[in-house]
Amino acid sequence: MNTSSEKAATGVAGLDDITAGGFTRGRLYLVEGSPGTGKTTIASQFLMAGAAAGERCLYITLSETEDELRESARSHHWELDDNIDIFELVPPESLLDEDQQQSLLYSSDLELGETTKRIFEAFEQTRPDRVVLDSLSEIRLLAQSSLRYRRQILSLKHYFSRRGSTVLMLDDLTTDVLDKTVHSVAHGVVRLEELSPNYGAERRRLRVIKYRGQRYRGGYHDFVIETGGVRVFPRLVSAEHRNAFRRDLVPTERAELNALLGGGFERGSSTLIIGPAGTGKSLLALTFVLDAVARGEHAAMFVFDEELGLLIARAKTLGIDLDSMVRSGSLTLEQVDAAELTPGEFSERVRTCVEAHGARTVVIDSVNGYQAAMPEEQALILHMHELLQYLNRQGATTFLTVAQHGLVGDMKAPVDVTYLADTVILLRYFEAAGRVRRAISVVKKRTGPHEDTIREFRIGGEGITLGEPLIEFQGILRGVPSLIGRAAAESLESAAYPAE
Repeated sequence: MNTSSEKAATGVAGLDDITAGGFTRGRLYLVEGSPGTGKTTIASQFLMAGAAAGERCLYITLSETEDELRESARSHHWELDDNIDIFELVPPESLLDEDQQQSLLYSSDLELGETTKRIFEAFEQTRPDRVVLDSLSEIRLLAQSSLRYRRQILSLKHYFSRRGSTVLMLDDLTTDVLDKTVHSVAHGVVRLEELSPNYGAERRRLRVIKYRGQRYRGGYHDFVIETGGVRVFPRLVSAEHRNAFRRDLVPTERAELNALLGGGFERGSSTLIIGPAGTGKSLLALTFVLDAVARGEHAAMFVFDEELGLLIARAKTLGIDLDSMVRSGSLTLEQVDAAELTPGEFSERVRTCVEAHGARTVVIDSVNGYQAAMPEEQALILHMHELLQYLNRQGATTFLTVAQHGLVGDMKAPVDVTYLADTVILLRYFEAAGRVRRAISVVKKRTGPHEDTIREFRIGGEGITLGEPLIEFQGILRGVPSLIGRAAAESLESAAYPAE
């Protein structure tokens, strides 16, 4: 296996992680993708990383002019320095003049030979350590046949490898997307893709198709093109992130809630708060954030569904000052735009809060919004599984909210993640004495015993309060309970759990 010391850093945030340190020096690589996917930006970052390390770099362009390349660099606030030479390869003027074109000898023979000769001349003038050739589509058109094209690529590969240069060849796939000639010749292949959902911004992703003699992070990885270049979000693999920590029982600040939860939450566990809209899921999650801050921990809350200003104002009426927590640095509060954010970027944000800011309590409000961020993704459960496993292995206590469809009676959740969570808290509406009331119960807890009762759940000016177990009612979870009285309840209890 190659080591990172033998690698040329890509200069692209996240790509070195995927390629296990970058590109092996002295080899030829293919970066392919349709126009607009970010090939030129990645190539520019690759050369700038080399220039920053004191290496000579050469950009050979057959498709864009030098002015266009420099203007594109300035849009990212870059200035291509003296260590980066740009060689603009244009056809000889004689080949553009119809009167000078050959009739018996194909002009492509002259063009291809002339092009190759000028590429080699440009290389000999600068003797670069890194080379970018943009793009292969022009060479493929000049070659006209697959055999000539393959021979041409092989000659370029052998020429550059004998001189120890690391080469990126760009292909915009505008001529023959089924031609895999360069795939077999190149040492590594990176494919860039752009997806256009029915609503929202375009989504970009990349995949390393091939990398000889090197383990790499497989699968698709989201990336964005922003001012400053391409940023890649490596696919989260929870098994790679394990931290040792004590799985202490973390109590809440409310005795009734502790009783319901069997003493509290285990550190490094995940809790799902599920119920219809308006039952207080976000507020309950906020109380856990308040408890974490009171313990001196850093907390992070990612809000998909509610505007932050409204959430802050609503929390303040209940005695929770989110603004002061954010200002003091004890809370990271982020609004997540589901139409603009990719799942990979969201995972990266969560990782930053945990690894850079030390967050030990993480709230995702809600999974419905998280699902909306990937309307055409088929792997929501896998995304959630990896994210929750990662957080659990980092010792972070995670709270997720899920809004069910409907208000009372038989309700359905848009996505079933109850089996992923260690604890499931169920909130319900029920009718009693002409009033709509709320109930709370814990229906699952992997990490220890919990109370099997149903308690009334109230929201007031001082936040949430829990009442005594509703033992005189039956059918609360259906939404329309019946009053059976304490004597009947005690009789049912003794029948269900006879004394030993």
